[in-house]
Amino acid sequence: MSKTINISKADALLVTDVQIDFLPGGALPVPEGDQVLPILNDYIRIFGKAGVTVFATRDWHPPNHMSFTTQGGPWPPHCIQDSEGAKFHPDLRLPDGTVIISKAMDPNKESHSSFDSAELGSTLASKKVRRIFVGGFATDYCIVNTVLDARKQGFETVILLDAMRGIDVKPGDSKRAIEAMIAKGSEQATLEIFPDALGVPLTEEVSSDDIGEKPLSKFEFKKKARMRPRGPYKKIRTERG
Repeated sequence: MSKTINISKADALLVTDVQIDFLPGGALPVPEGDQVLPILNDYIRIFGKAGVTVFATRDWHPPNHMSFTTQGGPWPPHCIQDSEGAKFHPDLRLPDGTVIISKAMDPNKESHSSFDSAELGSTLASKKVRRIFVGGFATDYCIVNTVLDARKQGFETVILLDAMRGIDVKPGDSKRAIEAMIAKGSEQATLEIFPDALGVPLTEEVSSDDIGEKPLSKFEFKKKARMRPRGPYKKIRTERG
């Protein structure tokens, strides 16, 4: 894992399927999905400060989608177009200018990768994006398929380990998904290695040793001032299983 990551205009943040139906109380909740919301919001803040485009994907199923149990599929109906459950979660702080990518709209086709929507690839190309940072849901379905497709198309990819969760229908699915992404050249990151997460300007080059020498009192004060948890930055979560 890199010591620090500095963001450039050739980067993009891809927030994957953070919709009401995938969070507690929804039709298909991802275990511990609510724990990633404050961490994703911090990534959104950091990337927004750097002037980087934020993309937000969403499942946008028709009512008769083949993946639903009502159609003989494996999943309960979820993220149906224009339904409450298909909305982005209200606690997700997407900035103005977020590019919304809808997917899985063909009732006769299962679609996990965000690149199944031609709009994503064309928009990334138009913005001259070379590297994609990915978080959200679910590690073992939409994220892994999106990242593998991104690698096939030549994008550098960084998986945000502390900002994603999986379903783990089979124990270890999420862990295996992470291993597959890494095997194809994806890098890993957690919030602590982004300079701005420690109150350091994004344009300043910082090493891990330099960060270790800085007093943490200012950082701790900033955390308390926000009055909300910011997640376990120093503990890499590689999913359950």
